[in-house]
Amino acid sequence: MSKPTVVLLHGVGLDHTMWEPTAALLADRFTVLTPDLPGHGTRPPVSDAVTLGDLADGVAGEIPVGAHLVGFSLGALVAQYLALHRPGQVATLTSVSSVCRRTAAERASVLDRLRTAEADFTASTAASLKRWYDGTGVAPDRVARTEATLRANDLGSFLGCYRVFATADTDLGPDLGRIAVPALAVTGENDPGSTPEMTRRLAAALPDCRAVIVPEARHMLPVERPRALVDSLTAFLGECSHV
Repeated sequence: MSKPTVVLLHGVGLDHTMWEPTAALLADRFTVLTPDLPGHGTRPPVSDAVTLGDLADGVAGEIPVGAHLVGFSLGALVAQYLALHRPGQVATLTSVSSVCRRTAAERASVLDRLRTAEADFTASTAASLKRWYDGTGVAPDRVARTEATLRANDLGSFLGCYRVFATADTDLGPDLGRIAVPALAVTGENDPGSTPEMTRRLAAALPDCRAVIVPEARHMLPVERPRALVDSLTAFLGECSHV
């Protein structure tokens, strides 16, 4: 009997390697796919005019029909877009550390981070690592791998994708209620950017979605707390499809 397929979509400036701790825990029960988004990892750079639809269309061919789709941060917005526009392809939707319908203050904060990246990419990378990992206890070698992945980005491509991350929730927001598949929204209690309030906002916006807040965790849940993430995911998928 074949295993159910779980597809994991990474965040902005990252690549498929960020999923290694999570994928290792899922591998016994699922076929796990970790494609790189357009403009990331093994993929060529994208235009600075890239859109959320471009990113979604660029990865859709690597997602089998009936897959359980899991997106992290920017990957969560891509996953939501796919669940909205290609509903027959997606069995369930899990949004990890996702933004949702940012307030004016939340929008101003992320646009300020975008301006920092435009002006000083090195400073932006350092700030991201601090925001994601300070106080988490994640091993230094794992933090160093994240840093190396960020620094390897083509700058124009990264900035285009970051603009998508900073703005696309505005376009998605009015249509979230049309996503019909069973859904899960998970974030860390101490995530300063994809906050618990945003996760509750997302769960309220989707017709069939539950929210899980992981105590004392920050943004990089798949790296910092893979076991907690996998436990929430497998419980959700077990209820949905008896896997």
